[in-house]
Amino acid sequence: MIKINLLETAKGKNKRGGSTPVMPAMELGDLGSPQLKVLVVVIIAGLLNLGYWYRLDHQAKQIAAKMKVAEAKNHELADVKARFLERQTQANNYKHRVDVIDELRKNQAGPVNLLAMMGQTVNDTEAVWLNKMEDAGPSVNLEGTALSADAVANLIANLQKTGYFSNVEMKETYQDSQIKDMQAFQFTLTCEKGKS
Repeated sequence: MIKINLLETAKGKNKRGGSTPVMPAMELGDLGSPQLKVLVVVIIAGLLNLGYWYRLDHQAKQIAAKMKVAEAKNHELADVKARFLERQTQANNYKHRVDVIDELRKNQAGPVNLLAMMGQTVNDTEAVWLNKMEDAGPSVNLEGTALSADAVANLIANLQKTGYFSNVEMKETYQDSQIKDMQAFQFTLTCEKGKS
C-alpha cells in the first residue's frame, strides 16, 4: 500500500512562533517479492515481443502481396517479350526474303543492261561485228571482226565512253587470211567492269 502524507506536521515550533514547511512524503510500502518483479518484467518483455512479432508479420504479409503482384506483372511482361521476339524474327525473315528478291532482280537486269549497252555501242561503231561475248564476272571478253584497224580503235573508244567499263584492253588483233575478197581483222578485247 502506498501512503502519501500531504499534511504539515507540527513537531517543532520556531522560536518566532512560526512553523517550517514540511515537504510531502511518499511511502511506497512493500512492492512484493522478487518473483513478482520477475513476472512483471517477463510479461512486459512478452508484450513487447508480441508487438514486434505482429509488426513483422504485417510487413511479411505486405511483402508477399507485393511479390504476387510483381510476379503477375513479370509473367505478363514475359509473354509480351516472347511475342515481340517472335514478331522481330518474322520481320527479319521477311527483310531477308525481300533482300534476296531485290538481289535476284538486280542480277537479272544486269545481263540485260550489259547486252543492251553492248548492242547499242557495236551498232554505233561502223564496220564492226561481234562473234562472241563472255561475261566473266569482273570483266567481259569480246571477240569479233572489223573491216579495218581503225574500226577496232573506234570500238574501244566507244566502249570507254559508255562509262560501264573502267578499262578496255586489246588482247590481240590480226588480219584474217581466210577472207580473200576483202580486208578483215579479227580482234579480242577484255573490258573490266567499273564499280557501280
